[in-house]
Amino acid sequence: MNRLYLVTDGPIARQAGHTLPYVVEEACRAGVRWVQLREKDLSTRDFLDVATQLKRITQAYEARLIINDRVDIALAVDADGVHVGQDDMPHALVRRLIGPNRIIGLSVNTLAELEAARDTDLDYFGVATIFPTGTKPDTSSLLGLAGLRVICQRANRPTFAIGGINAATIQSIRETGATGAAVVSAICGHPSPYEATRALIKLLDNG
Repeated sequence: MNRLYLVTDGPIARQAGHTLPYVVEEACRAGVRWVQLREKDLSTRDFLDVATQLKRITQAYEARLIINDRVDIALAVDADGVHVGQDDMPHALVRRLIGPNRIIGLSVNTLAELEAARDTDLDYFGVATIFPTGTKPDTSSLLGLAGLRVICQRANRPTFAIGGINAATIQSIRETGATGAAVVSAICGHPSPYEATRALIKLLDNG
C-alpha cells in the first residue's frame, strides 16, 4: 500500500470546480488508500451526507475512511476510524466510544505532545505543520523537516507528515523517516485530482 494520505477541503475543491466525492473517487482510482474527511464548516446533516457518499467510494476501492473529530459521524457511516487534534475529544474517550477495532489518529506538533501520547491506544500520529500552507496560515508552529525528523525518530507508531506538502516538497518527506505524507490542496485544488495523485504517489513511493 502506498503512503499517500488525502485530507479533504471542500472550499479548495469547489474553487477548482470539483465536488468532494469527485476528488475522493479520482484520488482512490489513482491509488490513494487513506482518506480523511475534514470539513469544519459543514452542518451535521451535510457532514453526514458527504461522509455517506465517501464511505461508498472508499469501500469500493478498499480504502480507509477516517473522520476528523466527529465520532458521531464516524459511527453513523461505519467509518474506519477517527482523527483528533490536541483540542478535540480526548483520544481515550474516542476509543471507548468507537471500540477496539477502529483506527484513531492524533495530531502532534511538539515532542511534548508526542511523549504524552506514546503509551496510549493510538494507531498513528499526524505530524504538523511541516511547510507553510494556506490551510493553516499560522506559521509560529512550523516544524520544518528537522523537527519532523526528530519526532519520527521518537515515535513508536506510524507517522504521517502534513502541511504544505505538494509535488515540489513531497520527496523531502521520504528522507525524514515519516511513514507517509498527507496532502490537502495538492489534490483537492488540482485541475486533475487523478493525475495529481498519480504523480504524488510516484514521487513519494518510488523517488
